[in-house]
Amino acid sequence: MCLILVALNQHERYPLIIAANRDEFYDRPTREAGFWSDAPDLVAGRDLKSGGTWLGMTRSGAWAAVTNFREPPLPEAAPLRTRGDLVRTYLENPLPAAQYAAEVKEHAQEFAGFSLLLGSRQSVTYISNRDPHTRSLGRGLFGLSNGAFDEAWPKVEIGKKRLDALLRQPRIDAEELLALLGDRTQAEVHELPDTGIGTEREKLLSPAFIAGAEYGTRSSTTIIVDTAGQTAFLERTFHSSGFECAPVDRHFRFKLDAPAY
Repeated sequence: MCLILVALNQHERYPLIIAANRDEFYDRPTREAGFWSDAPDLVAGRDLKSGGTWLGMTRSGAWAAVTNFREPPLPEAAPLRTRGDLVRTYLENPLPAAQYAAEVKEHAQEFAGFSLLLGSRQSVTYISNRDPHTRSLGRGLFGLSNGAFDEAWPKVEIGKKRLDALLRQPRIDAEELLALLGDRTQAEVHELPDTGIGTEREKLLSPAFIAGAEYGTRSSTTIIVDTAGQTAFLERTFHSSGFECAPVDRHFRFKLDAPAY
C-alpha cells in the first residue's frame, strides 16, 4: 500500500473503516482480490511475482497492510525478502498482534524499509524497520503513507480530514471512500516531504491517486465493518495510468466469525 486510512471505533455504526491505495509499477503481475484457494479464510489481492499481498482480511476479522518506506536506494549485500510476506504470513495463521510484531522485529532487517499495520476491530499495531518502537492503538483516525506512522504528508492529512467529514454521516458508502482515494491533486512544492528522491518525483507521488507513465495507483480498497460484524470488502483495480481502461470492481460481503467486540 502507499496510502492507508483507518477509522477505528470512530463511528457508532461502523467500528472499522479502511480506505487504501496500492501504488506499484504497472507491469508487475497481480491477481485481483479474492478468497485464496490455499488460505480460504483470507480475502486479498496477490502479487504474482513474489506471492505475498499488500492488504488482506480474514473471516475472523484480522487484517494487515504494508507500505514501503520511501528512501533513496541503499546498497544491498544480499537479496531482500518480499515485504508482502509480512502480511501474508500474519493472515494465513493469525497470532496476537504483539507476538507477531515481536517475531517480525527479530528479522526485520531482512526486508527493505516497511511500515506494517496489524489490526482487528478493537486495535491496531504498528511496526516498522525504520522505527525502533512498536505502537499499539485502541481507537482513533489514523493515516499512513510511505513514511513514519501518522507522518503529516499532504495525502495523509487531506485523506484524514475527508474521512473525518464522512464519519459525521449516519451511513458510510464505499463510493464516497473511493472518491476520497481517487484525488489526483498534486501537493504544492512547499508541502512536499523530502525523502531524498528529488522534488519532481516527490510531486508526482504526492496525490492520493498517482498516475505516472510507468508507476501509479493499481488498486483502491475499502473495508467497512458494522457492529454486527457484517463486512463489505471492495477492491477497484486500474490499468495503465488509470485512464485507458475501465476499472474492475471486486465485491465481497461476509460476516466475521468472531463477535463484533
